[in-house]
Amino acid sequence: MSEDAPRPLMLGGVCVHELLERPLVRLARRLVGEFAEEIPLYRRLPREELDGDITRITEHNLRLISGMFRERRPPTRAELAPLRASAARRAQEGVPLDALLAAYQLGVTKVWESLFAHAGPGDLGDVLEANRLILCYTGAVTSAVCAAYLEEREAMLSQEQHTMHATVAALLAGDREALAGVRLAPRYLVVATALGTHPDETADDQGGPIAGLRKLHRFRAAWQRHAAGQVLSALDSTGGLVLVPLGAGEPGWCRAGELVTAAGRAAGVPVWAAAEPAEPARVPAAAKLAEEVLEVVRTLGRPPGAYRLADVLLEYQLSRPSEALASLAGLLDPLLGNPDLLRTLKAYLDAGLDRRRTAERLHVHPNTVDYRLRRAVTLTGLDPMDPAQLQRIGAALAARRTLNGG
Repeated sequence: MSEDAPRPLMLGGVCVHELLERPLVRLARRLVGEFAEEIPLYRRLPREELDGDITRITEHNLRLISGMFRERRPPTRAELAPLRASAARRAQEGVPLDALLAAYQLGVTKVWESLFAHAGPGDLGDVLEANRLILCYTGAVTSAVCAAYLEEREAMLSQEQHTMHATVAALLAGDREALAGVRLAPRYLVVATALGTHPDETADDQGGPIAGLRKLHRFRAAWQRHAAGQVLSALDSTGGLVLVPLGAGEPGWCRAGELVTAAGRAAGVPVWAAAEPAEPARVPAAAKLAEEVLEVVRTLGRPPGAYRLADVLLEYQLSRPSEALASLAGLLDPLLGNPDLLRTLKAYLDAGLDRRRTAERLHVHPNTVDYRLRRAVTLTGLDPMDPAQLQRIGAALAARRTLNGG
């Protein structure tokens, strides 16, 4: 040992690194056995992986700690490189990060106990120094492992999202060649979605975009949690398309409300959605229809929730290009000079032609409702008590909502 080299840590007159190096292979195997015994996830790993990759990286960690004790210095970047590579492999295998960190923490604890359980008063200085080095090791390893794991998961997620978007694009384009080899569900619930803004997204600093990404992640994950197969999506923070796989005999619409509610709750924002079931070949038409229905729903100011064509059938039809639409809405133009008359007529139809319920909704006397309805009939010539004219009134109101957005 040169004069400039630090004195190795000692324990009972013996170099601590020697106490660690002598039984290193045996100790590594014992630690791996304890990982499998105490960490449920490791218990489920293949024996081949435990005896191979996990044991090798455990041996490397023991050598790393031994070198730190021998030279009294933090781990080098080169020494941490195998740990980063191992963490990336665990990420690829789907091993949860908390299980990975639990193994490192358990390993450090067992090493400390095996080395210093019988330290005496004369060893106090070196034990304190060993404790400092162990804390240094824990911090460096945690940082390296977490960074490598998350970087790999981010790369995997980016690739998954790219593949998913490519599949959705191919489905929407009807590109059979691009879909060759892609395993598709027999049917999909094609859902067009619009997401509200999370309060945290309004922040002026960098927190706003981050909040939007977190909202999107929670929204996307909620769909997958409630689906039996792989959910396909093309989404951003404002919404987009979600394709939920359906079994061959599974009803298409019945789960839409439940799925939309769960996704909105997870994202923490109101969600508007329109859904249409379809086989893969019909996904383009279903997506177009769902997006059009969603546009009608949003234009009408409907509350958040799941909708289908049947829920806005008349309004949807009226939203199609037609010269008759403006004329139909114009049937009620004589009431524009008195908004109370138009409001009362609409409330009367919404209340099922019940004057008392209409009065309650408008907070007026039933006689006031009667007066306003008579005035409306006089001005428009349309009497809601006449079935034929009632249909025209309903269509005219729907046309006004379509044209005016509510």
